[in-house]
Amino acid sequence: MRKRAAKKRPLLPDPRFNDQLVTRFVNNLMWDGKKSVAFKIFYDAIDIVDEKKQDEEKSALEIWKDALSNVMPHVEVRSRRVGGATFQIPMQIRPDRKISTAMKWLISYSRKRNEKSMAQKLAAEILAAAKEEGAAVKKRVDTHKMAEANKAFSHFRF
Repeated sequence: MRKRAAKKRPLLPDPRFNDQLVTRFVNNLMWDGKKSVAFKIFYDAIDIVDEKKQDEEKSALEIWKDALSNVMPHVEVRSRRVGGATFQIPMQIRPDRKISTAMKWLISYSRKRNEKSMAQKLAAEILAAAKEEGAAVKKRVDTHKMAEANKAFSHFRF
């Protein structure tokens, strides 16, 4: 944009948990503007997590938040052209980008799983991420390894 940065629109908290983070997750999960379908998928997944959890003192929503924080990357690599070469430069990530990246990874790797319904896929990925395993956590580890490997180029920061 040429003028000024767009204003952040306030998100309404979701009806069941009264949490804005849940609404943000559901907005990422939604396809074709079908928000009620996305909310049903999310709530069904949370119910499945509630049934399958081993940790009795934590609620299903806390397990989901733990899974999200386990998937969150702290550094990422950005491409930058210096001279004729392109370098992968490790950079810190803004807090809001950390959250949205974690959500996108959790949802995309849930979609690639082999369970029957999307709610079951999402629940399985949440439970795996809460235990620090699963494809979304592996993606975070790979991203951190890539940043570590390219630490030598960090002086090219912009």
